[in-house]
Amino acid sequence: MKRTARTAATAFAVTGLALGLGACSAVTDKAVEQVDKSVKQTYEVTYEVTGKGIETIEYHAGDGTAMEPKIESEKKPTTPWKKTVKLTGIMPPAVMPVSLNPADLTCKITYQGKVLKEAKAEQAMAGGCVAVSPIVG
Repeated sequence: MKRTARTAATAFAVTGLALGLGACSAVTDKAVEQVDKSVKQTYEVTYEVTGKGIETIEYHAGDGTAMEPKIESEKKPTTPWKKTVKLTGIMPPAVMPVSLNPADLTCKITYQGKVLKEAKAEQAMAGGCVAVSPIVG
């Protein structure tokens, strides 16, 4: 009798484990699917820079990879400067102005009308504007 109860308990535990692992697998599959979707999805951001004496503006333009985005550059741009770019997946939007007169320098990144990042004066010059991809944020 004890052996039958032990066998039934073992069978029940194995069945529960199998069902649990099956559910885990479904959750994992869904997570992998979401990551794949996020990595391949594109989005548009608009960079804006204002100020005087701007020497260059560097920005992520969408080429390259999320970990090594290609940086494009515009020398001696007229201001106010505005550029809309299409980025992919987790690639962070970033714009980095260099100015001879950073006191009135401003950089901004917008996505669907919402400001993701804005920096002014020395802060704009020191690190520019770098935001987290709105797809993962």
